[in-house]
Amino acid sequence: MPSNEDRHATVRCVFCQTPNRVDLAKLSNGPKCGNCHRPILLDRPIKVTQEDFDQTVRGTTVPVAVDFYADWCGPCHMMAPTLDEFASRHAGRALVLKLDTDADPAIAGRYGIRGIPTLIVFESGTERGRHVGVADLKTLETLAGLT
Repeated sequence: MPSNEDRHATVRCVFCQTPNRVDLAKLSNGPKCGNCHRPILLDRPIKVTQEDFDQTVRGTTVPVAVDFYADWCGPCHMMAPTLDEFASRHAGRALVLKLDTDADPAIAGRYGIRGIPTLIVFESGTERGRHVGVADLKTLETLAGLT
């Protein structure tokens, strides 16, 4: 895991869609978008699309947990509270993303997603591990190397 000095994430502002590089060592200061100055909240899952997926995964130095889901998926809804808790507990140490496989099938195809929910953890842009199906908090923490 990177030291405090070099922990950062590249995420799009949910309000204006501007990419921002956030210093995760200063997360407690409440990062704001460089363009619209609204808050960037990393203590919850962030939706990504084909437009920002690669930039976010490759531009983040902490483990990136990506939940491949669909709105109609019952097990995906069951896992949502666990992802919320994981993101909240590990804000600054991990980044949680959500990618809708129906809206962005090309990304899902690239990673061979055959069942949802599928969670893939990336480190330095490379897949570190994956879990298919509903996962509990301990499974997520182990997968992300945060146990």
